[in-house]
This record gives sequence, C-alpha cells and structure tokens, in this order.
Amino acid sequence: MRPATITPARTLFEKIWDRHCVVPERADAPAVLYIDLHLIHEVTSPQAFAELARRDLPVRRPDLTLATLDHSTPTLPANRDGRLPWVSDQAAAQVARLEDNCARHGIELLGFGSGQRGIVHVVGPELGLTRPGSTIVCGDSHTATHGAFGALAFGIGSTEVGHVLASQCLLQRRPRTMAIVVEGRLPDHASAKDLILHIIARIGVDGGTGHVIEYRGSAIRALDMEARMTLCNMSIEAGARAGLIAPDRTTIEWLRGRPRLPRGDAFERAAADWLTLASDAEARFDREVVITADDVAPTITWGTHPGQAIAIDRPLPAGDQPSDRRALDYMGFVGGRPLIGEPIDRVFIGSCTNGRLSDLRAAAGILRGRRIAHHVRMLVVPGSEQVKRDAEAEGLDRIFRAAGAEWRQPGCSMCIAMNGDRAA
Repeated sequence: MRPATITPARTLFEKIWDRHCVVPERADAPAVLYIDLHLIHEVTSPQAFAELARRDLPVRRPDLTLATLDHSTPTLPANRDGRLPWVSDQAAAQVARLEDNCARHGIELLGFGSGQRGIVHVVGPELGLTRPGSTIVCGDSHTATHGAFGALAFGIGSTEVGHVLASQCLLQRRPRTMAIVVEGRLPDHASAKDLILHIIARIGVDGGTGHVIEYRGSAIRALDMEARMTLCNMSIEAGARAGLIAPDRTTIEWLRGRPRLPRGDAFERAAADWLTLASDAEARFDREVVITADDVAPTITWGTHPGQAIAIDRPLPAGDQPSDRRALDYMGFVGGRPLIGEPIDRVFIGSCTNGRLSDLRAAAGILRGRRIAHHVRMLVVPGSEQVKRDAEAEGLDRIFRAAGAEWRQPGCSMCIAMNGDRAA
C-alpha cells in the first residue's frame, strides 16, 4: 500500500497560483500563468493591439476580455452640439482606437451609451465579473482592487497586455507572500482608507515590494466589500504586487444577484467553492505584520508619497530626516505644526479607490447643509454610471451641488489627470 500523500499547507495566494499555473517556474524561465479575466482600457491597449496587427494575431479569448472607457474620457457633459469636450485630439483618438479594436476583435466594450461605463476597477466588481479564486489582469496599477474578492489581480504593462490578448497567459515569477493581520476594531471615524494609509506609513512605500499581501484578522472580516476594495486597491502604494482578502459570507452576499453571475443553484455551487478559498491554518508566510485597528485614526498624507502619512490631529515631522525636510519644503509646511487649520485649494472625491456609493454617501453626510469655501474647487466624480444613477436616486448629487461642488460624469478624473481634470 502506498503511503498517503500529505499536501503541504498553502496560503490563499499559493492555492490560486497553483490552480492557474500552466508551466511551473524554473531557474531560467518564469512560470506560465493562465488568466481568467483581462480588463482593458483606452490608454494601455493601443500598443498591444498594434503588435497583434503587426504579427497578424487574433485575440485568443475575446469572451474573457472586457473593455471600458475611463482614463481619457471627459467628466463634463457633452456640448450643445453633442460633442464631448475632449482635453486633446490624442485623448479622443485613444477612445476611437479602442472602439475600433473592440469591434474588430469581438470584444465587449462598455462605451458611451452602454449605461455601464465606468472606471475599470469599479465596473468589474459591480457587474459580477470579479470572482473569488480567479486571476485578473489589467494594464493599470490598481488592478489589485479585485483582490478584495479573493482574486489574484495585478497590473501589467502594455507589452504584457499584448501577451494576454494573444495567448490568455502571462509569464510571471512567483512573488513572495506577506500577511498583514489587523486585529481589534476600527474607531467610528476611521475608514478603510485610513487603515491602508496607516499600514503604508508603518511598512513604507517599498514594504510590500516583491510580495502579494493577504489582509487577515478580525478587523478585516468586519469590513464591508467596498471598504475591502479600498484596502486592496492601495496595496500598490505599499509596493506590493497584489492584495488579497479571503472570501467569506460578506463576499458571497455582495456578489449575489450581480448581472454577470449565475443564479439559483449554480450560484450556490460556485459560492460553496469560493468559501473553501482560504489560507490553511498551518500555512507559512514569508513575512507577517500585525496592526492594531484601535490605533488607527483619520489619516492624511502630508508630503510627496503615500508613506508620509499621519493622524490628522498629530503634528508634522520636525524635518530631521532629509526626505522629510525635502517634502516639507516642497509642500511649504513648517515641521512640528499640525495640519488642522491649513487651507486647502482643491477637493477630489472619486477614483477606483473611493468612487463608490458608500464613499459618496460618506462625503454627502459631511457636506449636507454646508458650503465649501469660496476659493475651493471641489469635483465629485462617480466611479461608474451605475454609481451615478444610484447616487442621484438618493439625492446625493443635490447635496453636493448645494454645497458648491461640481457633480461630474464617471471617469478616472483627477487621479490620473489625463482628461483635463487637474489641480492647477
């Protein structure tokens, strides 16, 4: 009788990787990883499609590819003549090129008039295309957002976009693993954004380099899905390749009824499989960091990178470190002083980090019955057309307008500032 095979304990990341590894990694060659969902947009796809055309290659799996328009699209409405106020001819050309490439290759495009257009990392989850245990890539750094659902999701470059379009696979070296365990309870006025800024300030903007982070612990399990998306989204600002949270009942109930997911028994069977996706109790991580949620306060970045973050009621660093001194000088701040009372010039509410309905509700709750200062310009940009419809159904747009803010069309807007929405 053969002895029983003992399967070594594995992390959630390792389980997903092993399910999708077509050819294992060797010393002289990366692994070949199968990709379940490829998300594309108008900025990082033109070069990839051009390479396919040059080599006369088809898109391998157009049914596993989804396109949307978000980075270069105006957030102002169309002019009286029906034309969109493009920031440049190049921006308009990028969109036209994606429309043409999608039509040519049979790729679904969430374009103007679809009613479903939005930021790629907002529309994927809300449609139910983001699924636990899957591999997801996009030519965008914040693809890690989808890790909130227990998916292995990461950004790729334009050359790799071409590889996935042509083969539905990707050459990848296996990253290391990191567990960030957050125990306790977030204070009432602290959000997932505050938590991730707290984490980045703790481990640094290169603290996650070369790793996939799994967020664990009681404070993580207490977060709703939109908060989890914010957390995983900013794993990149900590230098990580991706961020993951194991799926649980909160995940399942959020996904239930999404347009692109099965219904009834088929959904329940899928959900049962998704709930098995968790790190084994004995699994070992290459690195582990423990955070106490009770210590997290409303947090703000004060300098020139996300690691320069402090609780909003704390004084700025004195500037003893050269990097702090350079950042203080650049920002025009005096070391040792608090930020409360410093004037602000621009406010942006939106992005794939914080452009969902819960974010708009939180902002509207603060602005209700108030007016912004006369010198402040405030843009509120919903993350998708669905978010915009839902917000308007609740009257949130009226609260923003009454406060003096601009209520815009969906798009990436000031986060990347490619569409004309800029601070200056």
